[in-house]
Amino acid sequence: MRKVSAFCRGSAFGRGATFFRGAAFRSGAAALALVIAGAESADLLAQSSTSRGSPNIDVLAHVPLGGPFTVSDLEIEQELSRPFVYVGRMFETGFDVISVADPSNPEIIYRWRIENAELHRGTGAMDAKYFKLDDRYYLVQSMQFQGGGPDGDLGAVIFDVTGLPDPSKVREVGRIRSSDTPGGFHNIFMYRHSDGRALLFTTTNGPFTNVYDMGSFLDGDEEYGLVAQIAVPESPAVNEVGISGYHDFYVGFDAATGQDKFYGGGAGGYYVYDITDLGGLKLLASVTGVPGLTWGHTITPTPDGRYIVGETEYQYAPLRIFDLKPALDGEVANIRLPISAWTANWEGLPHNHELRWPYVFVSAYEDGLHIFNMRDPKNPYTVAYYDTYDGPPKVGMCSDRVCNGAFGVDVRNADGLIVVSDLATGFWAFKWQGFDGWNGHDWGVPNISSAQEWENGPEGADRVPSAQASN
Repeated sequence: MRKVSAFCRGSAFGRGATFFRGAAFRSGAAALALVIAGAESADLLAQSSTSRGSPNIDVLAHVPLGGPFTVSDLEIEQELSRPFVYVGRMFETGFDVISVADPSNPEIIYRWRIENAELHRGTGAMDAKYFKLDDRYYLVQSMQFQGGGPDGDLGAVIFDVTGLPDPSKVREVGRIRSSDTPGGFHNIFMYRHSDGRALLFTTTNGPFTNVYDMGSFLDGDEEYGLVAQIAVPESPAVNEVGISGYHDFYVGFDAATGQDKFYGGGAGGYYVYDITDLGGLKLLASVTGVPGLTWGHTITPTPDGRYIVGETEYQYAPLRIFDLKPALDGEVANIRLPISAWTANWEGLPHNHELRWPYVFVSAYEDGLHIFNMRDPKNPYTVAYYDTYDGPPKVGMCSDRVCNGAFGVDVRNADGLIVVSDLATGFWAFKWQGFDGWNGHDWGVPNISSAQEWENGPEGADRVPSAQASN
């Protein structure tokens, strides 16, 4: 190991061990070797051991929401004229709407909780996503309940939130149930397909992802607008772990190929499908048989679709970075080794992440918000961080007990506002100095991220008005 940066700090909670902030791992044929990359990161992040964050991160606001373990994922609307953040609430089962009209003074303007919440079993409200269709705005709140209580087959509750900030104008418009695979939807993703449809992708307790046409759903489709299912491909890696489904996914448009692509993390690893024609799905690439990776948790591609960042949800596991080019070019069918990896703390666990090339914004559980630069995908390095979690270590929800702290993260492209949900401490808003917004064109890449272009569809696609597509 060659230590380039002198940047490290001691444990914030008395773990008795010094660890590196923003460790980057570089992949070799035999193993991943620890590298702390770049003198730039040392200059940028040097600080005292008592500080909770790097000096280039400003805390705009912190709103405790109660808990512990009642705060789940969050979503920020992208239009500055609609300054609303949706925060899922586990166990309490509902969501909060926070206005960030003034990011330094956020305000909870609406709360919803499911009826008879105390009778329900399971985590309840998990993921929140919004979409726009025919000039109206909707929130999809995923639900995850166990048997033995009400709503074991409830997957999502949908609300019309067009009237915000007036809370009296928020109204429920429907519920999606999945009686064939009870247990609800752990994760969801809303995507504006190149054909104009607003599509909801959901996890299930089966070996597939459900795809719903939300225009059809809102029009009263008797089957909830279910238009497709995307299966986890059969493989030795899937059979080995005995788990068949997806955990999380990303859906995006590939401007170079003209394809809508589904990126799924689940049993065995990660999978990329061409979903341009939902009736004729095509597997483009897989990432399986990777040492230490039997289960793909979260996956996010770069705007050009060449690289993916994958999370695996166990202690000591870094975020791995894979180059899909050999598979996408047809040279191989499957990728087996990452080209590099990154973690906030080798003892911890990075969780969810948002990619705004070349930056990756990570909610890293006990280690809080981290941002790393992957412009050179083989040498990612940390550029900023802030510890949102101030409790003791290893009192979390996972079997390894490290699942506590920063859970969800999102970025508003218009102005660069960063928001984080923390399982223990609530809602946070941040300003990363010098990051005043994101547009892919500024970096020579397609202007494509998890933020959807609801009016015109993904960049580079044939433009189909959403109203036309839903008729």
